[in-house]
Amino acid sequence: MAEEGAAAGGAVTEKVVHTYPLIRHTDMSEEMRIEAVELSVTACEKFSQNNEMAARMVKESMDKKFGPAFHVVVGESYGFEITYECTTICYMYFGGNQAICIWKCS
Repeated sequence: MAEEGAAAGGAVTEKVVHTYPLIRHTDMSEEMRIEAVELSVTACEKFSQNNEMAARMVKESMDKKFGPAFHVVVGESYGFEITYECTTICYMYFGGNQAICIWKCS
């Protein structure tokens, strides 16, 4: 009965949750971008309740592989303005509303 009322009443809004990373902006090289996306997905799945630990895992892995001075922010509903080295930024969403920003600035 409730389904009939919703269908007859008009538009029903559904929240779309992406199960894949949605890259909003990046200028990283292909190798670096793939590594950053894979690390971010793994970290967000492993530490789904702890954004700080997810960010730390991504940062430490990127520092080991591509050199020091990477910065990572993981969370919801934040804004930012940063200075970064060219070809080292990636801004993406994962799981719908989890935003991840990775950049290098030394």
